[in-house]
Amino acid sequence: MALPDPSWSADDTVAHLRSIGKQENLVGMARFGINTRTALGVGNSNLRPLARKLKKNHERSLLLWDTGIREARLMAAFTGEPKKLDIGQCRRWAADFDSWEIVDTVADLFAATPFWRELIDEFAEDEREFVRRTAFAMLAWGAVHLKKEPDATFLAYLPLIEKHAGDPRNFVRKAVNWALRQIGKRSMTLHTPALALAEKLAASSDSTARWIGRNAVKELTDAGQLERLAARET
Repeated sequence: MALPDPSWSADDTVAHLRSIGKQENLVGMARFGINTRTALGVGNSNLRPLARKLKKNHERSLLLWDTGIREARLMAAFTGEPKKLDIGQCRRWAADFDSWEIVDTVADLFAATPFWRELIDEFAEDEREFVRRTAFAMLAWGAVHLKKEPDATFLAYLPLIEKHAGDPRNFVRKAVNWALRQIGKRSMTLHTPALALAEKLAASSDSTARWIGRNAVKELTDAGQLERLAARET
C-alpha cells in the first residue's frame, strides 16, 4: 500500500489500520478502561501522526465512523470537519458512544462546532452515562482551547457543574471534576468562583460531590498552579 496521503478513502484507511494493529496492545488498552470490543490494537501514538497525513475530510470521517471500529472512529474524530457537522450527526454519533476514550476524542470535535453550547446543554441532561460525560468533556476542552470565548460563558456553566456533581457514575463524575478544574485554571477571573464552588462541593453531604470538590480544591489551591495562572495573567 502507498504511503498515507489525503486521497485515501475510508476503505484505504481501515485496511492500513488493520495492517498495523497489534493484538498484544489490547491488554494495555483494557487496563486503562478502553473498550476493546472492536479495537484493532493501534495506539494513539500511531493514530495521531496518521491523521495529520490524511488531513481533514468530512465525508471520509462519516464513513470511518460507520465502520464501528475503535481506531476508525478515532480517526473520524481526528479528521472530521466541525464546520461541516450538523447537530443531528452529533446526536447520532453520541448514541454510539461506548467508551470514555471515544467520548473525550469526539468531544474535542464537537466543541469546535458553531452549536457547541447547545450540545452541552442537551447532553448534560441526557441520562446515558457516556452522553452526559460528553457535555463535561466538551466544557473542559472549551475552557482550555476556546481562547476567544469570554470568561462569562464558562462562568455561566458553574451551576450546571453543581447540578450534576452528585452523579455517582465513574465516567460522569470524573468529567464534571475535569470541567470544574479547567474552568478554574482558565483565568484569575474564573479561579475565584470555581474555587468557591469546589469548596462548597467539598463540604457536601453527598460523597460524589464531596470527591469532586476536594479534588478540584487540591488542584486549584496548588502553589505551582497559582503561580502559572498569575504568570499568564501578566
